Formats: sequence, structure tokens, C-alpha cells
Amino acid sequence: MMTDLPLDQVRTLLTVVDEGTFDAAAAVLHVTPSAVSQRVKALEQRTGRVLLMRTKPVRPTESGEAVVRFARQLARLERDTRAELGMSGTEEPARLSIAVNADSLATWFLPALSRVSEDLPVCYELRREDQDHTAALLREGLVMAAVTSSPDAVTGCSVRRLGRMRYVPVAAPALAARWFEGRSGAALREAFAVAPVVTFDRRDDIQDAFVRTLVRGARGPRGADGPRGASAVRHLVPTSEGFVEAVAAGMGWGMVPEVQAGPLLGAGRLVRLAPERQIDIPLFWQQWKLDFPALAAVAEAVTAEAAEALDGGPAV
Repeated sequence: MMTDLPLDQVRTLLTVVDEGTFDAAAAVLHVTPSAVSQRVKALEQRTGRVLLMRTKPVRPTESGEAVVRFARQLARLERDTRAELGMSGTEEPARLSIAVNADSLATWFLPALSRVSEDLPVCYELRREDQDHTAALLREGLVMAAVTSSPDAVTGCSVRRLGRMRYVPVAAPALAARWFEGRSGAALREAFAVAPVVTFDRRDDIQDAFVRTLVRGARGPRGADGPRGASAVRHLVPTSEGFVEAVAAGMGWGMVPEVQAGPLLGAGRLVRLAPERQIDIPLFWQQWKLDFPALAAVAEAVTAEAAEALDGGPAV
């Protein structure tokens, strides 16, 4: 097995992954699909690994993810070097791809980016993804940095703790009075299990996780059975702001970031359910270990904003 990685083959693999098909990659590279296929096969022979799953669109294997990540880092280094040598316009901004969860985007993350000096030209490519899944985008080489709930560093990345985001169970006053008023213990858990609930998307588990904290081993609204076999109405609202508005409109109860819930609680549009209970989600910043000045500046800005906006104590 040859150990070197020819750059034309590495770039070809990256293009195939980005474009989704061999034909589309061929059009971008101005070669034939056959040439693209031969380069990918040659790279697989050199590495002794299958690098692509031939699906539509194609997907990198675990080994392929490592090569794709290397290709993106190499491209970033090449752009920086060309700029230092005066081979490209110095006005070209750095492009930073970052994965971040919707609630952070809606609350503290954009103010963090505003801390970055205007003298440092940066173009942001933000990808919204649940904090439990942003690390996967790093692992696949699709982003350079991510806000994630995972403290375990992705290969080739550094990690630092940001703090924790607190979520509280809330509902509109009328819905709270109908489903939760005067209930406690098992009756309260049963009410949470069968009352209408708002979730972000099908992967959003925080409402269910909260119900499980009420009674050890209990199932959450997803399939939980209440009186006479009733089951919760579940609304999917896939924007952070829309989610909060749906809860305030009385569509169902939901777990809302405390910072977003505060003004609505003060205005009487929401009421706190089970006031002594909440869920804290730890957040971490992971990024490539390569020395990119723009990425380093963003990391410092994100860390500084998080120190002010998030609870820095250990997650419960």
C-alpha cells in the first residue's frame, strides 16, 4: 500500500462529496466522470480503504471523512499561503463554516460574532443543527468549528467548555390551567405525558427527557400512554423563535431556553410548570487545530460571549 496522498486525488474526492455525484464533480473539475471515478479508485487503492459509499448523493465512509477533513484543511492552508505570498487578493475574506444549534443562534451566538473585529474580513457559513449532532458535521469535515454538547474532541479538533444553557418547562396560562393546575407527583408526570407538546423536530428529545426526570424510568410524551390510552398531540415547529411563539400561543407546552422564556413569563404570556425543575444542556466549542487567525479570533469571541450569556457552572 502506498502511503502518500496525491493532492489531485484528494481534491477530487472532496469535490465528489461536495457535489454529491461523480457526474457533477466531473463538470466542476472539467474532466470526464470516468476520470473522476479512476482518481477516487486510485486513492482508495493507495489508502487500502473504501472512502465513498456509492449512494445518491455519495457519502464518505469513516475513512473517507478523515480524507475529506484533510482536504478541507489543506484548501484552507493553501488559501492562507497564497494570500501571504501575494498570489491572491488580500481583500478576499476568510470563509468560516460553523455548525451551531438553533437556540444558540436565536440567543447568544450572533452577538458573539459581532465581537470579532471589523478589521478582520470574515464570511460566515453557518449550518443549523441540533447540538447533539453538530460534532458529526465536524467529523465529516463539513464545518471547521461547532457548538456541540459533546465534550469529546473530534479527531484533529480542540475542545473548550462554553457553559450550559438552561431550559425550563412552560406553557400558555390557559393550557397550563387546563392540563397542569393542582397536579403533582405521578399526576403531574401523567399530565406532561398526555398534554399537547411542541417540539423542534423529530430529533428533538428534550421534552421527553424532561418527562423522564419526573419519574425514574418513565416514558416521555413520545408514545406515552395516559388516561384511557390517550397520547400527546405533538407539534413540530423547526425554528427557535417559532417554537417559543407556538408555546406562547397555547399550541402545547415546551422546554424553552430560560433567556427566551424570561420576558414572556414577565409579561404573563407564559407560566412556569414544575418551577423547581429544569434541564441544563452543556455546550462546548470544537474547532480544527490548524492555526487560522480568523478562526482563532472567532473562538475567542465565542468564548467571551458565552462567559456572559451562559451559566458557566458544571452541568447537572
